[in-house]
Amino acid sequence: MNSPLPPAEELALVDRELAQLDARRLYLLARRDWLLRLVQQSGAAVVQWGPAASGSPAWTAGPSGPAKEASAPSAQNVLLTLGAVLLAVAALAFTLVSWGSMGIAGRSAVLAVVTAAALAAPAVLLRRGLRSTAESVAAVGLLLTVLDAYALYAVGMPDADGTGYAAGAAAVLAAVWAGYGSALRTLRIPLPAAVVAAQLPLPLAAVAWQAGPLGVGWALLVTAALDAALALRVRAAALPAALMGSAALLVGAAQSWSAGSAAQALGPAALLLAGAALGAAAAWREPRVWGAALVGGVAAVVAVAGVARPELAPGWAVVAHLVVGLPLLAAVRVSALPEAVRRGSVGAGAVVGALGALASGAAVAPVLVARLRVLEEVWAATTPAADPYGPGASAAVGLLLTAGAAWWLSRVSARPEPGVLAVVLGWSGLFTAPVLLGFPVAVVFAVQLAVTGAVGFLALRRSGRGAGIAAAACALAGAVSVSLGALDGRAATFAVWGLLGAGCAAGAAYGPAARWVRSAAAVCAVGYATGLLVASAAVTDLAVVWWALPVLAVAAVVAALGSRLGAVRLPAEIAAAVAGVLALALSAGRPGTLALTLALSGVVCAGAAVRPERRVLGWAAGALFVAATWVRLAEAGVTAPEAYTLPVTVPALAVGFLRRRRDARASSWTAYGPGLAATLLPSLVAAWADADWVRPLVLGVAALAVTLAGARWRLQAPLLLGGAVLAAVAVHELAPYVVQVAGALPRWVLPALAGVLLLAVGATYEKRLRDARRLRAVIGRLG
Repeated sequence: MNSPLPPAEELALVDRELAQLDARRLYLLARRDWLLRLVQQSGAAVVQWGPAASGSPAWTAGPSGPAKEASAPSAQNVLLTLGAVLLAVAALAFTLVSWGSMGIAGRSAVLAVVTAAALAAPAVLLRRGLRSTAESVAAVGLLLTVLDAYALYAVGMPDADGTGYAAGAAAVLAAVWAGYGSALRTLRIPLPAAVVAAQLPLPLAAVAWQAGPLGVGWALLVTAALDAALALRVRAAALPAALMGSAALLVGAAQSWSAGSAAQALGPAALLLAGAALGAAAAWREPRVWGAALVGGVAAVVAVAGVARPELAPGWAVVAHLVVGLPLLAAVRVSALPEAVRRGSVGAGAVVGALGALASGAAVAPVLVARLRVLEEVWAATTPAADPYGPGASAAVGLLLTAGAAWWLSRVSARPEPGVLAVVLGWSGLFTAPVLLGFPVAVVFAVQLAVTGAVGFLALRRSGRGAGIAAAACALAGAVSVSLGALDGRAATFAVWGLLGAGCAAGAAYGPAARWVRSAAAVCAVGYATGLLVASAAVTDLAVVWWALPVLAVAAVVAALGSRLGAVRLPAEIAAAVAGVLALALSAGRPGTLALTLALSGVVCAGAAVRPERRVLGWAAGALFVAATWVRLAEAGVTAPEAYTLPVTVPALAVGFLRRRRDARASSWTAYGPGLAATLLPSLVAAWADADWVRPLVLGVAALAVTLAGARWRLQAPLLLGGAVLAAVAVHELAPYVVQVAGALPRWVLPALAGVLLLAVGATYEKRLRDARRLRAVIGRLG
């Protein structure tokens, strides 16, 4: 094991060799998988390398041809099913089509013999272990018994009532099939078939005796009860029990909702209560079917409230259902009840509450949306006529009932969801109640402001929880709604907006609240202040362009407060910046006013930039001052901006040169950027609007000189500014020729060139990225 290499170098060499072997092995495995798939697709024999008995490698031939797609049992089941279907079709054809070709004795004998043979054959087949075949033959035998029953009716009792005979035949067949399945327990078809047949006798008998919808409902319910009792021993009866019980409850609910009086609703109520008792009993006996208790609880609510429904208006009928259904939520505290019954009862109360809240909310929503019509005619002092068919107080009562139930449930369950629902539903009910009750406008605004303030205070106190978030959303929605409604009158606008703005300012100053709630309140306070100033300006006879000055005062006040705003400073300043943009938009209609607004905005930014943490606003102040200057010059009709910019550029560049000599770390953008931009950018704008060639030529030469100077002394600002201006001048000069050439070329040439360019870029994508990174690094190293 001696080696001329040192141990460390040899270890590194071994690691490299092992890594290469691993990489080679992975490649060979992937190649092998690909070759196996290729050979299998071609259908040839697959030759695999595997170990022989002696331990040495050997070649073994794998299976050739496609793999089997179906197993033997599945193929057997398909064949047996097809055979049973064909026999059933043959029996139907014999019974229904070829019936008249034989006499009564012959027909009866044939059906009896065939039926007996089909029912007896499964016993023999089971003893020989042919279970699947026995199942198929038994299915044919059961079908033949149905045909026997039809034959008996067609030949022996043609004048009997068909529905009544079907009811009796179904009962007999259910009993026969149940006995047959009990005798041959190995078969899986007879007992479920007997359960299915047992669903028909009572409902068909009710139809035959013309018992009416309620009679059919009782028949369905009794059948469901029998199924539920049978389900304790035969699991297959559980599904029919659920289906028949649901059908009975649907019949009862339909009859209850269509009843014209309380007396007519008593019969459906009895049916629904019986169904509710059956559901509760099922859940009491079997804990897994708690859904039966839920459905039963809802049925009980419909039964009790349905008696009062015909005597009530639609909105109060919803309230009646809530009054009956919401107490079911109290089952969560009744420990004596089984878990399934308790869970189903609480679920029933929740379902009733949700449906009632949706119905009441659908009635309340138009009240909230109606205020958008104020925007069609602001300060018109018009009150929309009340809807004589509106929901009235019932919708608000329904929302408050569900809100109270949700609040109580949140206290006993310690879960956040009911608390969120309580806040939303309670706010909806209280906020819309004065409108639904038809109170005067002043009272409506007073109540809605109080509700908005209360929910806003809740958002401040519980801002870290789900209820607090819901309260904040409700407060915002309420503030928007009241603000829109206040636009109908001038006095209302100032009063409502002033109170909301003061409330938002107080919320922004409330220290214990979460930061995001205080920030939202600060933004709203700035917004209301801006709105009040716009409204104040609108009251006067000032032109719209002069409204910008009072709006700009909001930004000035926020900038003056500065650090005294504390944690809400940044959102307040962002809102103030939006107000400043609004001021610029309002003043854009007149150049002189726009220049004044730009200059004042620059003063505000310059004042804010005095603070160290807001020094970046100094750039904004400079840009605003320059923009104000050029707006004023454009208004004066100046066509030679260089006369005004060069006297600024020369001393600015001199100051920048001295700055760079004293501080070598100073950026070229700080030293030379403002001076160069002061002349290059306005001249570029003028050159693009100039049809002559002198200005573009002079500007291009100057930009070229600046670019070369930046490259010579490795200064980023001159290099980029000069290069950009030079490129823009070149594009301006070449644009007419490009347009002329483009007009002369066929339309397909430009897309084709674009496609070729994209292909070329895609082919050298990695190299382009590397070159771009190098260029960025070179520019970054410039001064």
